[in-house]
Amino acid sequence: MAPMTRSRANMEGIVGDSTVLYYTQRASAGLIITEAINITSQAIGSPLTPGIYNHYQIGAWKKVTEAVHEKGGVIFAQLWHTGRVGHSLVKNGDLPVAPSEIAIRGQQHFTMEGMQDYETPRALTTEEVSGVVLDYQQAAENAIEAGFDGVELHAAFGYLPNQFLAESANHRTDQYGGSTENRNRFVLEVMQAIVSAVGTDRAAIRLSPTSTYNNIEHQNPLEQFTLLIEQLNKLPLAYVHIMKVPFPADKFPQYPLNPVETFGAMSQHPVIANCGYNRETGEAAVNSGLAKLVSYGTLFLSNPDLPKRFELDAELNQPDRATMYGGKDKGYIDYSFLNQ
Repeated sequence: MAPMTRSRANMEGIVGDSTVLYYTQRASAGLIITEAINITSQAIGSPLTPGIYNHYQIGAWKKVTEAVHEKGGVIFAQLWHTGRVGHSLVKNGDLPVAPSEIAIRGQQHFTMEGMQDYETPRALTTEEVSGVVLDYQQAAENAIEAGFDGVELHAAFGYLPNQFLAESANHRTDQYGGSTENRNRFVLEVMQAIVSAVGTDRAAIRLSPTSTYNNIEHQNPLEQFTLLIEQLNKLPLAYVHIMKVPFPADKFPQYPLNPVETFGAMSQHPVIANCGYNRETGEAAVNSGLAKLVSYGTLFLSNPDLPKRFELDAELNQPDRATMYGGKDKGYIDYSFLNQ
């Protein structure tokens, strides 16, 4: 089960009983990767998203992990820092932070006061960058305390680690910007810190080499991600999660058409393929050796018993897109099972 933001936490970032049921219903996934979880209050980008930086939040997640484990499931926490993908209205008046003072253009951000244009973020100092690395390490330790089987770094889709990777968001002149090696440095330092916190085969990473969402552009993604994966190969990771995000090929001719095939082949760790797969294409990806696993997002959202439906080639529930983000139990824990 792929990570999916559902915005069902309370204003303090604490998940409730409905979230316990939501994940328990989907325990047959084999591996659940949670929605993205904020590592600190600074990391918050959107309202009603959960955190894992205080004991109230940790205690709430313990109820989730215990329930999933009772059903025989495995669950990893996805660690999140949104960077510039946020707004001061969601952050008690504080500006979002980022590698550089470069705002997202052509998009708006959801706040409790409506959609807002993105603000120019505040650039993190070199010392602050090192502090964020430690924040990830602490969040990983908190996740293990909460009973998670492991953690996944959300380094995809334009959030803070992805911002460090991309020339379009990173104009730094210190050791975290400029060269390919320097732009990779933050992600690698975070992964090393997470591994030190959780141990062997319990840390993982999610990448989206071809995503252009949130104004992310890579000049030479082949060089960038080849070097990154070569360095990740040196760490004892559980897996590498690669998103096969569609992109306009005419505008980005330097992007590989199939990042799972291109970069997955370089990984010495198990590869999870994600984005747009169905029953047939997922099976084909596994059988071809492209991926060890395939993760499903929207299909799992609307089909809590998705593995059984795949097994029987049964009809699938259709998702209610109006209830994907925010709201109460409707569109969250009321999707039917086959036996219903």
